[in-house]
Amino acid sequence: MRLFSTDLDGTLLGNPEATQRFRKHWHRIPSRVRPVLVYNSGRMVADIQRLIAEGELDTPDYLIGGIGTEIFDVKAGHPLDEFNRFFDEGWDLDLIEEIVSRHRGVERQPPDFLHPYKSSWYLHRATPEMIVELEGKLAAVGLDVNVIYSSQRDLDVLPARANKGNALAWLCRRLEIPLSEVLVAGDTANDTSMFLLPAVRGIAVENAQPQLYQEIVDFPVYHSTTVLADGVIEGLVHFGVGEPEGPESDEILLAAEPPQPRGFYDSRAGARLEEEELATIRTGYEHAIDALRRNITPLGFSACSLNDNVNAGTSANYRSVWARDGAITLMSSLELEMDEVRQAAKATLCTLLDAVSDAGQIPSNVRIDDGTPDYSGVGGICSLDGGLWIIMAFYHYVRVTGDTALLEQYAGTLQRAMDWLTAHDSNNDGLLEIPEAGDWTDLFGRSYNVLYDEVLWYRANVCYGRLLELRHQYQRASHYLSRSQFIRGEILANFWPSTRLDPDVRAQLSFADQQFSLGDTPFLISQISPFSFSWRCDVFGNILAFLTNILDVDRARMVFKFLWGVGVNEPWPVANLYPPVHSGDAEWRSYYTVNLLNLPHHYHNGGIWPFIGGMWVRFIYRLGYSDLAMRELYRLAELNRLGRDGEWEFNEWIHGRTGRPMGKRFQAWSAAAYIRACRELGVINGA
Repeated sequence: MRLFSTDLDGTLLGNPEATQRFRKHWHRIPSRVRPVLVYNSGRMVADIQRLIAEGELDTPDYLIGGIGTEIFDVKAGHPLDEFNRFFDEGWDLDLIEEIVSRHRGVERQPPDFLHPYKSSWYLHRATPEMIVELEGKLAAVGLDVNVIYSSQRDLDVLPARANKGNALAWLCRRLEIPLSEVLVAGDTANDTSMFLLPAVRGIAVENAQPQLYQEIVDFPVYHSTTVLADGVIEGLVHFGVGEPEGPESDEILLAAEPPQPRGFYDSRAGARLEEEELATIRTGYEHAIDALRRNITPLGFSACSLNDNVNAGTSANYRSVWARDGAITLMSSLELEMDEVRQAAKATLCTLLDAVSDAGQIPSNVRIDDGTPDYSGVGGICSLDGGLWIIMAFYHYVRVTGDTALLEQYAGTLQRAMDWLTAHDSNNDGLLEIPEAGDWTDLFGRSYNVLYDEVLWYRANVCYGRLLELRHQYQRASHYLSRSQFIRGEILANFWPSTRLDPDVRAQLSFADQQFSLGDTPFLISQISPFSFSWRCDVFGNILAFLTNILDVDRARMVFKFLWGVGVNEPWPVANLYPPVHSGDAEWRSYYTVNLLNLPHHYHNGGIWPFIGGMWVRFIYRLGYSDLAMRELYRLAELNRLGRDGEWEFNEWIHGRTGRPMGKRFQAWSAAAYIRACRELGVINGA
């Protein structure tokens, strides 16, 4: 590889610590074989230069800015002005601005994003038909332009020949570098033109948007398993550009001096770990492996250890392979590369998919003792989210193991399952309608459009599209990837209330939309319906929204600072809901008192869940707060160590006020989520 061209926002930028890891990786490559480095961004060149001057980015060889409308030679210190002649013909900025400004719903982007050869706007939740309509208006007056719409928000009008790919190709011709010796990386639709250049090889980071997947669905691209700059590094190593970094030593993990305060949390909270604390985390990891093994049965992963819990009455449900619990356990432990774990993962999928109903419903659970499937949750209510988790887990399993034979075996079953799930979008608005208490929060009264379920619905469509891609069914894959992007736009528009409303459409707003206009939130709210909504913060749903790439880094940081400020991780990481529902609240249900299960700070009503705590740790780490994430991982280890009868029980849930274990012992997903957090933070390397 002689040249590497990478996008910035969402690819190389987003996690400052990962960006610095890229810098280290790049400089470990011997200079004699180090490729030409090109930043290829939607940002203008001046803005990229500012980031370089401030130390956020390493100095490259060339800058391509404004989505391929300007090229800057960094070493020579001047722009390549002759490049602009490449696309002068058919360009009339004033006429373009006049036409686009009249298009309904557009809002001009700030001056920093504008350029004589780039007309940039915001247009939220535009449909493909709206973009085609705008393209027709521009073509009707003789303009030869390229309309690029990405991230369900960003609208850019460029000269017909202006895009990231054409600019890169022009630069390669100038440098006499064949495209077969070029590697590119990106995450959104405006990176597509780089990937589509003939003979180039590409890296799609794990947080790439479905629009990019849709465009490159039948191209041989490396799909990273990690996000942002870490995904770039992973891809570079895959293509032989630099060597993988060795495991971090204790000297790196242990600090000689505490880090500087971050401003929004006490510096002690982010202090590097002492050797004894790091040892506790690693001891916990070994106990987590033991807890996971206790849940391996011939039918797959049990929810909790069958031999370490007394299961009578309704607790007999725990003697089951659960779709939800099994999928989360599978996705969190598969990288262990332990044969017994992988066999249990495969058995979990087979057990549940072999019991799919005639209509396509994946069972909520299958009894381990007699193999009987149960298609409902507590009280006979449809348990809808289990099927979503299984679609996601199946993709994860095939991707990690390469077991495409299993994919072929269950291809028809998976399609029936997706059809059944799709039928729950009864009004065709992109969002599922959930029955009350119809997901993991059994006996807790959320219903209609529920954030947690919609996040899973988005991700299930992405995963199913990728499974179809593996089967070379590219047109069908494109359909699901396109739908997932639409779902993402609906989630952001409906669950993140804002007072920024277009006056032209205010009269058409629903009751809930009118209420939204009263304020803004720093998080995705928990549920909405045509008649009402809840301002509460579904902590789990918001964490998932970032880990599944619905939330961008900026919004995820807003969420984190809110959650940190209100203390959802106190006394332990982390409560599933803030604030809990109390008697007298409009959201209170009388059945919350059944078995005293969902009283405030109990169970699903603000209880502390260690498996969510594992995701919380990963959430913080991906934001670039590694010291704080390590501190929270240590606190999670201490929580899993508590136990009701002995140490290291990895209990199901913890009381939100007392901080004492309340649930089953040796819960599979509690142990598995801890394992995955340890591995993602680099505390544990290898099996």
